[in-house]
Amino acid sequence: MKILRVVGSSVLAAVPTLILATLIVFLLQRLIPGDPAIAIAGEYATPENLARIRADLNLDQPWYSQYLSWIGGALTGDMGTTFQSGEPIAQLIAQRLPLTGLLAFFALMFAILIGLPAGVFAAQRVDTTFDRLLTTSATFGIAIPSFWLGMMLISLFALTLKWLPGPGGASLADNPSQALQGLVLPSIALGLVGAAEIARQVRSAMIESLSSDYIRTHQAKGLPQRTIVWKHALRNASLPFATIIGIQVSRLISGAVVIEAVFGLSGIGSLAVSATNQREYGVIQAVVFVAAMIILITNVLVEVSYRLLDPRIKS
Repeated sequence: MKILRVVGSSVLAAVPTLILATLIVFLLQRLIPGDPAIAIAGEYATPENLARIRADLNLDQPWYSQYLSWIGGALTGDMGTTFQSGEPIAQLIAQRLPLTGLLAFFALMFAILIGLPAGVFAAQRVDTTFDRLLTTSATFGIAIPSFWLGMMLISLFALTLKWLPGPGGASLADNPSQALQGLVLPSIALGLVGAAEIARQVRSAMIESLSSDYIRTHQAKGLPQRTIVWKHALRNASLPFATIIGIQVSRLISGAVVIEAVFGLSGIGSLAVSATNQREYGVIQAVVFVAAMIILITNVLVEVSYRLLDPRIKS
């Protein structure tokens, strides 16, 4: 029941955030110069034709009426159709989302598998060569732009060594095996910053945890060092780790836009870029809506994990 209360309160708190995020994007798009009706009908369209297109797309309605109509449809799965082709936007999102989801998942797994053990080992060896090397490497990892790293990885592993596919690989539907191989390099490029940040945060949390009185008690009892570190100390340091994971999901979703452009991937990031160039209001709003939903769901899961990891936290 406690967990259900946490989920319920988190969902209620997420609703205003979702509305605010989509409303801001909705209003900012209206500030972009140009008219979607002209983009569809052409510069030499008659006023009557332009008026008909605006009426069909509800562009002749007040902005608040347009927003309420759109958000109501989005919450029920109806995100409208594209201006140019009339294709259902929900179908476009469904086609592109799996690739972006896999990219973000693999990048997050890479970040955890590299950052978590590195942070734990560095905390056990404070002020040693390994610790200084990790701290320096983490600083460089955070500072390196993901798009630059992506281009370097393409140059080395795809063009020079030819170990992995380069940009513009196969789609998941046509060739799943080759498509997954094509996600290796973008996942590394996207996940490196996360690995560096996780390593730094875990190191700091573990140093504090390993210096606690209860850890010294376990050591006095003669428990194996591996058990003390990975079972007791790491559990005490798990709250900051859960927090940084939630933050990384948000960063991965936003970073996918750049990485998909570098590697020529057909995910929702590249869809948002092309929609912006074509002034496809509905597509941009749908991408923001889906991204916001993913981030808000992640935040709910992080809140639940807090209660599971530390029952002392009150609902």
